[in-house]
Amino acid sequence: MLFLKFILAMLPILWLIVALSILKIPGHKACVIALVITCILSIGYWKLSVVNTLTGGLEGILNALWPICLVIIAALFTYNLTLKTGAMDKIKQMLAGVSTDKRILLLIIGWGFGNFMEGMAGFGTAVAIPASMLVGIGLDPLSTVVACFCANTTPTAFGSVGVPTTTLATVTELNPLPLAGDVAMIQCILTFLSPFIMVIIIGKGLKALKGMIPFTLVASLSFTIPWFFAAKVIGCELPDIIGSIISLVCMIAAAKVLSPKQDAEYAISVDNSNAEAINLSEGAKAWSPFIFIFILLMATSTLCPPIHDAIAGIKSSVQVYAGEGGKPLGFSWVNTPGVMIFIAAIIGGFIQKASISTMAGVLGNTLKAYWKTILTICSVLATAKIMGYSGMITDIAQLLVVVAGPFYPLISPLIGAIGAFVTGSGTSTCVLFGGLQSQTALSLGLNPSWMAAANVMGAGIGKMISPQGIAIGAGAIGMVGSESKILSAVIKWFVIYVVVAGVICYAGSMLGF
Repeated sequence: MLFLKFILAMLPILWLIVALSILKIPGHKACVIALVITCILSIGYWKLSVVNTLTGGLEGILNALWPICLVIIAALFTYNLTLKTGAMDKIKQMLAGVSTDKRILLLIIGWGFGNFMEGMAGFGTAVAIPASMLVGIGLDPLSTVVACFCANTTPTAFGSVGVPTTTLATVTELNPLPLAGDVAMIQCILTFLSPFIMVIIIGKGLKALKGMIPFTLVASLSFTIPWFFAAKVIGCELPDIIGSIISLVCMIAAAKVLSPKQDAEYAISVDNSNAEAINLSEGAKAWSPFIFIFILLMATSTLCPPIHDAIAGIKSSVQVYAGEGGKPLGFSWVNTPGVMIFIAAIIGGFIQKASISTMAGVLGNTLKAYWKTILTICSVLATAKIMGYSGMITDIAQLLVVVAGPFYPLISPLIGAIGAFVTGSGTSTCVLFGGLQSQTALSLGLNPSWMAAANVMGAGIGKMISPQGIAIGAGAIGMVGSESKILSAVIKWFVIYVVVAGVICYAGSMLGF
């Protein structure tokens, strides 16, 4: 009976794996079908009433729209507006002017700026934007996108101003601050190693590290240390943003001092013959949306109690789920990352001389271009809520406890990776499997916070092979239609990351974390 329940509960997940990887069905269609399958199973086998099933799904949809989809649209609107105003061209020129060594440029743009984009926006922007910039200044497209996938693994947990870990804390009912500390602890080794792996990928071997060790150490430590302590002290909203800004400053300062001797193999030619020098005022104008995002997010965080406390109460809550165990769903109407990003983007747009009609047009085009992404996320979160309320997640956890037993921590990150493969989202993975991980940990007498942290670590790793993520990467580097080639190139790094993650998780659980 337990095995039958496990198989039936896994059907929506198995369907997504088959639909996305074998049948090649578009993500939004596959996820809607998964939602339908979940509803049928919930009502027909788990005997959750029609009303409870529908209200559970509605709760997931509302939670997806606010704040998750709000953050996505706000971030993409910000990027698209900088493209429209020409600011992104100036940003590219400023970054490319720092060095002509592609390894250094990869770390500055792919690691430093990429981690900033993950912290600010997430949802694919941290791969799409840096990869397109790097290819635009002359780096190899395939190696670049694979390196950016590796860079994006561990920052995913605190991406979109901490949405994945915040969501994980809500799903598991764990305290967000200690959970953020565990997430940083479990990922710090892989975070430290990622810049070195990026250099190896772009240079096609260990030889690329020759002369690059000092600079790569600066790139790694200048992000990892502030990122770690920000998570421990502040929480999950700002580690990526704080770490990436400090890292960018340190890398730019070190670029001239610690650069290896010029090697033609790693050099790129950047034609700035027709480009005018960008002064401080023009540079600040180009970066203004991102500067204001940082200022507003800092000002409205718990680091600034007067402002935070003044707007924290502007919220509503509504009881959506009609069954037992449901809790009111809260909506913060002002103090939420998506609203702050929109405000920053609009201020930056005015500074860059964009008219209201121009900004409205960019927003309309953004909504039009990404409605499928919104539908996908809504479907996934509705599916996850119904699976949770019906007991499907609990039944999956029970069998995993029986099968894996004390060795469960070894496969915990893999479960998160499977979730990210299916959903393409660290946040959706936390909703889908966060409860499973914490429930399994309690059943085995393990720390639920540590196992929940393993889930979000696995989610970041799984994004490397997510069909949705690979499609975004392929589009960013102009290799649409070559998704299988990208998957073949990135799969070995996925295996390495997920194995190391399992060992770290198991070792940590044995040490009492």
